[in-house]
Amino acid sequence: MTFLLALRVLRQSRTGKALKRATMIAAMVAPVAIVGLVTTSSAATLDEIKKRGYMIVATEDDFRPFEFVKDGKPTGFDNELVDVLKKYATFEIRQEILPWTGILAGVSTGKYDIAITAAIITKERTQSLEFTSPIADATHYYLKRKNDTSIKSIKDLSGKTVGVQAGSALLGRLPELAAMLEKGGGKMGKVVEYTSYPEAYQDLALGRTDYVVNTVINLKAVVAEKPDVFEIGQAVSGKSYPAWAIKKGNTELLAYMNEFIAKENVEVRPGEGTRHIAHTGVRRERAAAGLSGGDDDFAAVRRQNANGRFVQC
Repeated sequence: MTFLLALRVLRQSRTGKALKRATMIAAMVAPVAIVGLVTTSSAATLDEIKKRGYMIVATEDDFRPFEFVKDGKPTGFDNELVDVLKKYATFEIRQEILPWTGILAGVSTGKYDIAITAAIITKERTQSLEFTSPIADATHYYLKRKNDTSIKSIKDLSGKTVGVQAGSALLGRLPELAAMLEKGGGKMGKVVEYTSYPEAYQDLALGRTDYVVNTVINLKAVVAEKPDVFEIGQAVSGKSYPAWAIKKGNTELLAYMNEFIAKENVEVRPGEGTRHIAHTGVRRERAAAGLSGGDDDFAAVRRQNANGRFVQC
């Protein structure tokens, strides 16, 4: 995230808290983001990266548990993997931290070589991006206030206000929830789009919205932090898988990153998600967490994606 982008976030922030948050991010990530002032807008092939000696990696500023900044330090699952990548790669890793809305566009135009963030694979995105092997099961669930007794199941979401991140795959898949509601004689209510999920959670806690839709992994992290405030509901989409994004056609770099993922055997642990873990035994962990789909199911998706075939999520 460059200083110019930080100023843009300051101008676009909708609330006083968002303004404060943007200011804090600009200060905290300055040591990491300063390289963004001298980078070019040309994504490089793996050979070009090796020759120039560095790869430009974009990560998101606040998408727990995958990426966030704590005490001035990038942390979370993906940031831990960036640290591992720095030891694995034979070239320098230059990291830029920025809001979600600028990440995928930056990769597709060549500003960044790769987005190491939890970008959900969709057909639309595969038109301009390559995706690595999936790193998690990220089926969409709804989050409600724990004391809100008016919502007990999906049918109770009819006509209520939902919060979701702007430009996200979750926003694009809300029609699935609409279909579920219509089947029961209900309908979608107002949809409020947010620049970041922390803003959406704040509005939910304050009663400005009725529920928020996000991935099960993200929502488990939120509930773990504030168990007296929030509660997870039911799944509101079919299967969904996040992965890292690379510019379309950059197949050598894609293969390199898939080799890295396979070597590290990484996947987010449901309910924890802030460290990389061995893929073996994920079925047992998912069952304990009340999630469907085991390690064999996930491995099949990974093999399909690594072989270059699009995974329908």
